[in-house]
Amino acid sequence: MTRPSERHHGHEHPHDHPTGLKGLVLGLLRPHSHDSADSIDAALESSAAGIRALKVSLLVLLATALAQAAVVWTSGSTALLADTVHNVSDALTAVPLWIAFLLGRRAASRRYTYGYDRAEDLAGVFIVLMIALSAVLAGYESVRRLLDPQPLSHVGLVIAAGLIGAVGNEVVAVYRIRIGRRIGSAALVADGLHARTDGLTSLAVVVGALGVLAGFPLADPLVGLAITVAILVVLRGAATDVWRRLMDAVDPEVVDAAEAGIRATPGVLDVERLRLRWTGHRLRAEAAVTVDPALSVVAGHDIAVEVHHRLLHDVPQLVDATVHVGPAGHERDPHHRLAHHAPGHPG
Repeated sequence: MTRPSERHHGHEHPHDHPTGLKGLVLGLLRPHSHDSADSIDAALESSAAGIRALKVSLLVLLATALAQAAVVWTSGSTALLADTVHNVSDALTAVPLWIAFLLGRRAASRRYTYGYDRAEDLAGVFIVLMIALSAVLAGYESVRRLLDPQPLSHVGLVIAAGLIGAVGNEVVAVYRIRIGRRIGSAALVADGLHARTDGLTSLAVVVGALGVLAGFPLADPLVGLAITVAILVVLRGAATDVWRRLMDAVDPEVVDAAEAGIRATPGVLDVERLRLRWTGHRLRAEAAVTVDPALSVVAGHDIAVEVHHRLLHDVPQLVDATVHVGPAGHERDPHHRLAHHAPGHPG
């Protein structure tokens, strides 16, 4: 097995890339490189983009929650209280993600040989717990107000606060989702979808307040219960996403694209094994391919270099790939196919 370097002397990469004026412009705006070091640099830049997104969204959500809390204090709205609690919890989820992005930028060590990217996945667990906590608090307060109804005052302010919550959360949602998808952070995308759902529940607060104006005072706590159900729906989706990341799940389409790129590499006869795993918002790959047994070691290494290059080219967010080259028709111990090989060791 080898982890080839893109700086291998005398090796060309005959991929089709834009040429002429278009190629020059794209080269200036988006330099083309598939060196592992360059991929890691891009991953560090994506971490910085994620941190910026968290800073901005944290400020927006805190401002939104403070505005809503002031109205809760004067109006006594249960639905608005439930929405405010959820907005505060959503804002606080930015803190563990922020810490995780910072940890992910630390270099690997002798103990943490893959680095600290998994901190982002652990932050996802915290996000799930915070969503669950907000559901419990919102549900409890709604049931309490149903059993002991309280008058709702300043209905106009409640409606205004609900609209503020909807706008603030949608701004945060759009920003988090856009950045999360660009850098490949499932946790950031999930947090953005969480904010979008918060915006919808803020609109539900408006509906509850309108119900009170229409002469149905129980509309406010009932909407609070509806918000609790919406939070539980978000909780289910977030928990599923976090579970899949912790279990190294990868979209089959990504695996198909990686395998197609490997099979298209000249000299590759078959793909014996292909594994992809997320660590935070970065992908890593392990591949075992077979080649003509008559090839020299140098020729086999050149094929490994090209496979490495294609994987970095075809798979977004991939920062590293380890490639094992073996002779076709060689009988292997079936357990050998599942073994992890250290870079540079023969298979």
